[in-house]
Amino acid sequence: MIRIAATELAQVVAAAEAAYPQECCGLLSGRSQGAGAAREITVTAVYPSPNLAPEPRRNFEIDPALRLRLQRELRDRGDHVVGLYHSHPDGRAQPSPTDLDRAWETDLAWLITAVHGGSAILTAAHVLDVAAQVTFRHVPLVTADWQAPASRAARPEDGVSFD
Repeated sequence: MIRIAATELAQVVAAAEAAYPQECCGLLSGRSQGAGAAREITVTAVYPSPNLAPEPRRNFEIDPALRLRLQRELRDRGDHVVGLYHSHPDGRAQPSPTDLDRAWETDLAWLITAVHGGSAILTAAHVLDVAAQVTFRHVPLVTADWQAPASRAARPEDGVSFD
């Protein structure tokens, strides 16, 4: 699961819309705990990057100087780079074959925002899964104040027999 404050998610969406029809990109910092499918990542900050890709309408490339600067700055705070984000202009909010070819860090979350006609329609989260084969796995993306829905005991009007 990826947790992100609504304000940080809004930054990602705004960057995606502003960059349209090109791809936006940037890094996410925060903390992670757990491992495998039980791993939970909490995003605490969003860092936009210029898109350095030669074809920014079809690809993205984050400025490596930003990554190095962040690693130095975050070292003493307990946070680290936990993910990246980018947009897919007139595409889907899921990794493309190009994304898969360029993915190599198994511990990073990928947020992808689909933008159609200049408006963001969906942001989804993914992680690289190398257990069986190299592929992306969709993971829940929730705002930081999200809580699991409360459950209630079965009631007679639910059609459940108590005998």
